[in-house]
Amino acid sequence: MAFSLHTMATGTFVPMLRDLSGVLDKGAQHAKDEKLDPATLVNAKLAPDMFALAMQVKIACDHAEEATTRLSGGTFARKPEVDSSFDAMKARIARTIAHVESAPSFAEDREFDVPLIENMELHMNALQLLKDWHLPNFYFHVVTAYDILRHAGVQIGKQDYMAHIRPMIRQKA
Repeated sequence: MAFSLHTMATGTFVPMLRDLSGVLDKGAQHAKDEKLDPATLVNAKLAPDMFALAMQVKIACDHAEEATTRLSGGTFARKPEVDSSFDAMKARIARTIAHVESAPSFAEDREFDVPLIENMELHMNALQLLKDWHLPNFYFHVVTAYDILRHAGVQIGKQDYMAHIRPMIRQKA
């Protein structure tokens, strides 16, 4: 089986984003069942110095989109808007999935300069960009979104966070 960064990126981002969308469904249902203002969860944080749920979802989507855009030779422009509802976050995820799924093959031999804060940048090759920058950041923000909802009392578990592996679970032979 041939392995490519494209396969790794799309095979990681798409199922995890679908799982995140399912977790958001449970968050929205929890708000409805508990008669909470959904904005309470959308704006919930784990700690005062951390981003709220909506920003966690946005940044996870940004990393998936930025990785596939950069690795396929494009230029990524981060958009400043943050979603204010579960429906808007789910729409963002759907757009991101469509973007990731439509990404052409990657130029795996390219070098990248990723701008950081205070006139700093990361210089890395394509493999490093995906495995050391985008994937860890993507997972961090997806799991933080999950943790925010779990902390807020939403009945979710690992089976929701990793729902995409359900078809692979079976009885031992």
